[in-house]
Amino acid sequence: MIYNTQRRPLLLSEYGRNVQDLIDFCMTLEDREARNLCARGIIGVMRRLTPREANTPEKEQKLWDHLNIMSGFALDIDFPFPVVTAEEAHPEPARLPYSDNRIKWRHYGRNIEKMVSRVAELEEGEDKDALIYMLAHQMKKLQLIHNPEGVDDAKILRDLAIYSHGKIDLDPATYLLHEYKEAPQPEKGRKQVRKKKKPMY
Repeated sequence: MIYNTQRRPLLLSEYGRNVQDLIDFCMTLEDREARNLCARGIIGVMRRLTPREANTPEKEQKLWDHLNIMSGFALDIDFPFPVVTAEEAHPEPARLPYSDNRIKWRHYGRNIEKMVSRVAELEEGEDKDALIYMLAHQMKKLQLIHNPEGVDDAKILRDLAIYSHGKIDLDPATYLLHEYKEAPQPEKGRKQVRKKKKPMY
């Protein structure tokens, strides 16, 4: 005895194994007119299996599309409608556009890159100097998170120059950055154990 689990999977399970067998039989008929007559009979069965759907041109189109799909797009008959093709039934998903903009140094992040590029284009003046000052120190803080053992101020200023394509070029001998130290952790004191009050009766 052959079980359905041993047979090939149904392409459209809502129509059942018997309809799939009918379509497979229809494909074996050599005479084209016989295949056309058999296909119309199968459509009648499929129509009765979906009585809740109204008999509209859209439903008829859908039934013939399903017949074509269940035949593996290989049933050679005179379809009354332009039926769905294999490419339309299983379209390839569109490729997602990935950004090619890679972060030069991950520990600084993309926002620092954008801000340095923006500040580099500003006119010379106090506002630009203040923004450069804040950027350089923010870069140092991020570098400390990445490398808490120690930070080279000269490297940070070089990175700033590279980010700005040489428009922000600070001399490490004269442009000094703050020294940041890790805040000391408060000592944990002894917790006072509260005596439980005896319930009063």
